[in-house]
Amino acid sequence: MNAPSLVAECDVLIVGAGIIGLAHATEALRRGLTVMVIDRDSRAVGASVRNFGHCCVTAQSGDLLELAQTARERWLHFSGLAGFFSVESGGLAVARSTEELAVLEELSASRETGQVRLVTGAEVNDRLDRDGSLGSAGSAGSAGLIVGGAVLRDDIRVDPRQAVAALAAWLDDQPGARVWWRTSFLAAAEPTGIGAGLVRTSRGSIRAERTIVCVGHDLDYLYPEVADEYEVQRCSLQMARLELPGARRIAPAVLTGTSMLRYPAFAQTRAATQLRRVMDDRHPDLVDIDANVMFTQRPDGTIIAGDSHHYDQSVAPFLAEPTTDLLLRHVREVLGGPDARVIERWQGVYASSPLQSYVIADIEPGLTAVSITSGVGMTIGFGVAARTFQTLG
Repeated sequence: MNAPSLVAECDVLIVGAGIIGLAHATEALRRGLTVMVIDRDSRAVGASVRNFGHCCVTAQSGDLLELAQTARERWLHFSGLAGFFSVESGGLAVARSTEELAVLEELSASRETGQVRLVTGAEVNDRLDRDGSLGSAGSAGSAGLIVGGAVLRDDIRVDPRQAVAALAAWLDDQPGARVWWRTSFLAAAEPTGIGAGLVRTSRGSIRAERTIVCVGHDLDYLYPEVADEYEVQRCSLQMARLELPGARRIAPAVLTGTSMLRYPAFAQTRAATQLRRVMDDRHPDLVDIDANVMFTQRPDGTIIAGDSHHYDQSVAPFLAEPTTDLLLRHVREVLGGPDARVIERWQGVYASSPLQSYVIADIEPGLTAVSITSGVGMTIGFGVAARTFQTLG
């Protein structure tokens, strides 16, 4: 069989047109490089469109906070260029117990003024556009009760179903950039010799000075030794989209006590230790499914709600109805009523590593693999892309 013909040349070839691949492509463009993006599908259908569209900046800490702040600037910049929805409405952490409120108070005290702003239960009700008669005071743990909360200033939202498609279309329209769908990565040639820089694809060979593979949880399909080194698994999530009655508008992304046990800035507080004990005692069912009860509103008014977490090397396609019922019951309590109607359900999936939140791995000269190995791909993806190019020099 003859070798595939040379069909294109570029400075940087990106494998994968999810948000991480597109972030690396935009970073290449910013640096004056020519770039190609290839993807085996005809549009983005993976983790990049199955999430909340929440850039959870404020609840990160350390290196992740630095990456998230960089990503925040990039999201807003490219939203303006590519014309996709974004909103700087912040996040809203809802406290339904004194233990949850203690976490928010401790985090607020540790941050610069205004970054984590404590609010009353009444203000939380107002931001949720919900009937205040449901209560903002009372005995902790009551269904629907809100005792307070915090506004997370730096969080932003996008519509994941729109943002990735719009960014890919914008990239494909730029001089020096191309996006090829339905084009599979087959192999990279040897790093030296006559084939140096060649990448075989299902449409022929592409010559690139640098290839960056951004295939998320499918890293083990291409480079199992890298996935094994970082103990990468798949995390599967159960999520749903809800239709609200009336014309309720909920501007911020909404987090709850379960979120405070997941995101590092919350989880690293001293108060989180007591909250974890309380959750184990009062809500063992949520702990069992590793829940993060949260939701965001899309521009069309529907609510993206979730989620649970299950870790394995391979993901079974089956959704457990009791898990979804449990999540939606708690979401509806925060929303303030049972009227939200389910119109879609789906399974999310992302790469997860117990060792670190992202991987930048040099496979061989000229070939690098990048995966976000935690649930913050939308939050830090653009920041990791900048870090990748800083590392490459």
